[in-house]
Amino acid sequence: MHGSSDSPVSPADMRVSYSEGTLDVSDLASTPLEQFREWFGAATHDQRVTEANAMVLATADADSVPSTRTVLLKGVDERGFVFFSNLTSRKSRELHVNPNASVTFPWFAQHRQVVVCGRAEEIPREETLEYFTSRPHESQLGAWASDQSTLIESRRVLDEQWTALHEKYPPGSEVPLPESWGGWLILPTTIEFWQGRPSRLHDRLRFVGQGSLAEAANWRIERLSP
Repeated sequence: MHGSSDSPVSPADMRVSYSEGTLDVSDLASTPLEQFREWFGAATHDQRVTEANAMVLATADADSVPSTRTVLLKGVDERGFVFFSNLTSRKSRELHVNPNASVTFPWFAQHRQVVVCGRAEEIPREETLEYFTSRPHESQLGAWASDQSTLIESRRVLDEQWTALHEKYPPGSEVPLPESWGGWLILPTTIEFWQGRPSRLHDRLRFVGQGSLAEAANWRIERLSP
């Protein structure tokens, strides 16, 4: 009973032909913000793409030791890309000592990626409060229940914290903004748009610059070898 159907597939034997589209300079919008919104909109409306706003965030500590995790994009405008987190979490601690960061949007079904590199800074508290109050009640409680990235004895500890908070702030009540919870803004210096192509000859076009993402004069376009 050792048929080939039960055998694991070797990663080296896995192949996908990237043939969803092409990307040339003439295809790009005039600004990185417009181009991102165009691709993000296409990913959002593509039923094959799960959570188009999911992005892999890379940070590094003071010793340049990297770490990655998936977070959710919660805002994009002419400044950059916004996400929210516990401000004492590993990612936030690393951004406080080393603000260099990168995020990747992996839209696998479309054979597309967007890779953003830049520096992160905390957003104003009033902006964080505006978003926090828009979250579902349970998500607001979750921000209080978890001291993110710290060690806990068991799941029971987390469940007990959640129960106590649910009793303190029942549905319909106002949940205050935790001091340890806030938002980060990534101010890009490069934004790469990656379109998979056959034979691994992918199209890679990158906006390089700084300042408003809505101003074409702030950015130049480069083509990278795949």
